[in-house]
Amino acid sequence: MRAIGIILAGGNSKRMKELSSKRAISAMPVGGSFRSIDFPLSNMSNSGIKKVVVFTQYNSRSLNEHLSSSKWWDFGRKQGGLYVFTPTITAENSDWYRGTADALYQNINFLKSLHEPYVVICAGDGVYKLDYNKVLEYHIEKKADITIVSKRMNDEDDDIRRFGVLRIDDDGRVSDFEEKPMLAQSNNISCGIYVIRRRQLIELIEKCAEEDRYDFVTDILIRYKNIKRIYAYKLESYWSNIASVNSYYRTNMDFLKKDVRDFFYRSGSAIYSKIDDLPPAKYNPGAEVKNALVSSGCIINGYVENSVLFKKVYVGNNCSIKNSVILNDVYIGDNCVIENCIVESRDTIKANTHHEGTPESIKIVIEKNERYTLIYNF
Repeated sequence: MRAIGIILAGGNSKRMKELSSKRAISAMPVGGSFRSIDFPLSNMSNSGIKKVVVFTQYNSRSLNEHLSSSKWWDFGRKQGGLYVFTPTITAENSDWYRGTADALYQNINFLKSLHEPYVVICAGDGVYKLDYNKVLEYHIEKKADITIVSKRMNDEDDDIRRFGVLRIDDDGRVSDFEEKPMLAQSNNISCGIYVIRRRQLIELIEKCAEEDRYDFVTDILIRYKNIKRIYAYKLESYWSNIASVNSYYRTNMDFLKKDVRDFFYRSGSAIYSKIDDLPPAKYNPGAEVKNALVSSGCIINGYVENSVLFKKVYVGNNCSIKNSVILNDVYIGDNCVIENCIVESRDTIKANTHHEGTPESIKIVIEKNERYTLIYNF
């Protein structure tokens, strides 16, 4: 593909509450064995993009560890590869990334050194499958300056206000763009995926820097909506953004639906992730599991229903886990009840503990109990 890929993975969201206190949103576990950033990375690999840049900033240690080897997404190559860019102090600049446009500007020399004519830009917190070649073909066909991947949301979806809302004419051209409006005038939202010619991107980013503007959406897409030819490519398949507690929970619950699992696991191109050497899940006598995703390294003794258990989760005897998301490396003691919850990774839930939320108000469980192991000296 005649494009480079840029993944914007440096942001934070207060809507994630405590879940983003120790990791970037793009590093959030999704679907049992993936991280959020695995989806755009896999899409770029499957689309034939040879060079991919990931911009990281906020709480990036976990994300950087996940990206430490590019081989998992087939970017371990002599030509091209996977690049991770963090803010760098130089003689001319000592600022963190002040926005998405500023992140691009601080690395503009890298953009100028490339030869690919197009750039695919996307966020690291989207869960979807997409062949970017189709978006590029649409971009060229429409002779667009910028193409935005859009999704039509349901009328009852109150999350529309979290996104940029588009008005699209019959030809597919964006006639209006509002960022996070109080009252949405359309159900078409921006998925945070853009295609643009590389030279034009450099020109627009340099213009932003001259005027002390830092945001790609506000200071480029919205500002130039009546000047540049901006078109919308309509995405018809599954797409979700995980940047709030409710949407994160709902996205993981979606993986319990057969059609969603088949879409990501069995149909079309694969989603890749970093692999851990863990044994398969173990179900001890007395364990009962209904409609659940149970990842490798888990040991189940109790009852699990309509839940997603990530890697290395231990469920004690007589436990009841329903409608919950249990993140990596959680120890749940005997006789615990967990319902409508998200349990943070590396937690230890003491025996006889009850944590119950509601479908309308998902409870985040964070316990700071220490785990002790016996060390025998022989």
